[in-house]
Amino acid sequence: MNLAKKYKEVRSHTEEICRPLKTEDYVVQPVVDVSPPKWHIGHTTWFFETFVLKPFVENYLEFDPNYNFVFNSYYETIGARVIRTDRGNLSRPSVEDIYAYRWYVDDAMNALLGRGGSASLQETILLGLNHEQQHQELLLTDIKYILGHNPLFPAYHESGKVEHRNYKTPDRQMLAIEEGIYEIGHTGDGFCFDNELGRHKVYLGSFKIAHDLVTNQEYLDFINEGGYHNHKLWHAEGLDWVRTNHINAPMYWHNINGVWHNYTMHGLKEIDMDEALCHISFYEAAAFAEWRGMRLPTEFEWEVASARFQWGKRWEWTNSAYLPYPGFKKAEGAIGEYNGKFMVNQMALRGGSEATPQGHSRATYRNFFHPHLRWQYTGIRLVS
Repeated sequence: MNLAKKYKEVRSHTEEICRPLKTEDYVVQPVVDVSPPKWHIGHTTWFFETFVLKPFVENYLEFDPNYNFVFNSYYETIGARVIRTDRGNLSRPSVEDIYAYRWYVDDAMNALLGRGGSASLQETILLGLNHEQQHQELLLTDIKYILGHNPLFPAYHESGKVEHRNYKTPDRQMLAIEEGIYEIGHTGDGFCFDNELGRHKVYLGSFKIAHDLVTNQEYLDFINEGGYHNHKLWHAEGLDWVRTNHINAPMYWHNINGVWHNYTMHGLKEIDMDEALCHISFYEAAAFAEWRGMRLPTEFEWEVASARFQWGKRWEWTNSAYLPYPGFKKAEGAIGEYNGKFMVNQMALRGGSEATPQGHSRATYRNFFHPHLRWQYTGIRLVS
């Protein structure tokens, strides 16, 4: 792999995502789970400065020592940081300052990449690039949340395919998978995150998994039949979440004069009922599956069956808790905080989405979120 070329492509794509934004859009943080776009730009730059330039470049001159406090996300090893909920209160550094920081680090990185380096250096740079691609996905979902909760429902982009491609209406073909012992986890020489490692065998009973994702129309049927009010369908915690937050539809759905609309990156549009459902919580996914007399796949079932169906349209909720694979070991130092510390109270998702950068996902990729979250492009695949 040509790391210098890859570095340029990844860093340029982040700026391309932000190009349609107005300056004011860069600063907004409506809820704790959404970070301001300018923070993403600064944080991904901080990653390269902190984990690549400072340890691998002799006499590297830090752009601004205060930025370690501003752009550190969750690395306790690195030191104190701005509380996550306060990221939207940072009027300074300005957007202009953060782009200057980004280009300063890019210049230093390009010089370093031109000199080659050790295997350890190259592995860290590759991790940084994949880290930035994760943030590119978050950038799009955070931008959508910021604009989608603006009462004017402004479009992020007036043209171009950002999301919501048309899908064929599912025929509900169910793919049969035989019982047996299967191997799970990453294999080969390509990049993967540490939570994919520890390839191991699992026993699976026979099951059938849907070829296609659940559509908006199917989920609307669930709504119309009182799915949100039928306590028999819900986990107790999910039902409490529905009642406390007055949830009655997926995120971004709006019933306007009896016609369902949803906010898209192109503005508020009438819902295409044949499209794959998205922006739902694990609680909603599990309740819908119960309503259909089915269930969600485990992440192991999903991985085994993934070669048989198309995926990547939506992150797909699984019925598996996000836990370490056998033999999982954290890396030394701050990098060891990347995934392992989050292996509690979260559910595993598989597949990727339309917001995922091209080539970033794979069948063994494990995403994870708390069960109430739904600002990501999350959908449902059913199992019987």
